Amino acid sequence: MRSTFAEDILQRFLRYAAIDTMSDDTVVATKSPSTDGQWDLLNLLVSELTDMGHSDILVDEHGVVIARIPSNLDYEVPTIGFMAHVDTADDVPGNGVKPRVIEGYDGSDIPLNTEYTIKVEDNEELAQYTGETLIVTDGTTLLGSDDKAGVAAIMAVAKALSDDPTSKHGPLELIFTSDEETGAGMDTFPYDKIKCAYCYTIDGGKRFEIESECFNAATVNVHFSGVSYHLGAARGRLVNALTMAAFFINALPQAESPEATDGRYGYYCAHTINGTATEVDLTVYLRDFDIDVLNQRIEALKLLAQSAAALYPKGKVSVEDKHVYFNMAMVAQEKPIAMTNLREAGTRLKMDLQEALIRGGTDGARMANEHNIPCPNIFTGGHNLHSRFEWAALSAMEDSANLVKEIIRVGSEK
Repeated sequence: MRSTFAEDILQRFLRYAAIDTMSDDTVVATKSPSTDGQWDLLNLLVSELTDMGHSDILVDEHGVVIARIPSNLDYEVPTIGFMAHVDTADDVPGNGVKPRVIEGYDGSDIPLNTEYTIKVEDNEELAQYTGETLIVTDGTTLLGSDDKAGVAAIMAVAKALSDDPTSKHGPLELIFTSDEETGAGMDTFPYDKIKCAYCYTIDGGKRFEIESECFNAATVNVHFSGVSYHLGAARGRLVNALTMAAFFINALPQAESPEATDGRYGYYCAHTINGTATEVDLTVYLRDFDIDVLNQRIEALKLLAQSAAALYPKGKVSVEDKHVYFNMAMVAQEKPIAMTNLREAGTRLKMDLQEALIRGGTDGARMANEHNIPCPNIFTGGHNLHSRFEWAALSAMEDSANLVKEIIRVGSEK
């Protein structure tokens, strides 16, 4: 029989997962949050926090909620922040989620519908959860444990603190953001409204995995301009922008693509392409743990653009590049309190915490590099993220929430 705490986490996750919060990167430049459904969940969180008795709540116009919980200590300790995002990705449909709870998982393959099945042979982590509670999709959408499992964990801790006023803690900030999946969620973050000396994103994956290092990221937009002519009279005149873009994409090194790299290896990824034979826009994602190597990748694309223009002299190629986020490892090293307290909390709970690399980024990377606040990432128990094969383990969610509670205890000590 599961604990009251675990049941609270489960019911919160199911409630939050059913709310449509898929973000839209095509409108983030003009609308924040990018979708109205994100406000639905943010407003629900405000209502639930208020019902718990937490009254110091900031609702920022751009889709950030910050709940401040005052210290009940008679001495001062640094403020701790805990952060999660409410939006879900659009790699597969992220709205219309119908989570299904599997009680007492029997260790076998998990059919999602007549077409899709979560196979044990492809999910080695499943074996450790035999007999336990899992949450899966119906095979038509992702599940949304990225990051509604993190939201549920933080909210369950907030409820536990309100239910037990004798539990000692320092000042806390519970932060809920929007549009993390688009990379734009922190563009207008109200840094002047927070006081946390260190913070944690609850936005990871498998149980006991923690992260304090992530990719450096850049986006390169390449525009190809061709020359239009009637196809019947095109010889020597037509320059096909699609052909130019195809040359450019094919020249990207396949050995340095997302599907060919892991660990500390970075990559080039042709991500989106739109246009016609006359005008084409191509977006390329660049990632690397080493900022110098990332910048070399940017320069390589600029040289490749020059080559494309030289091969198609009547066409034109232009390049715009932008750094999106940076590796948060430096700030974590300069201000070790976040990782020190995280490791201490894990030791006290006898959790075998494993440090890993984030082959991506989090809101914490933006917070670290833009405001010098160390912000490691903590597991949630989600697997196969951004996929219709996504699944989450309730016991791992509970472990994540318990780790948050223990970090608060460690942080409350002189």
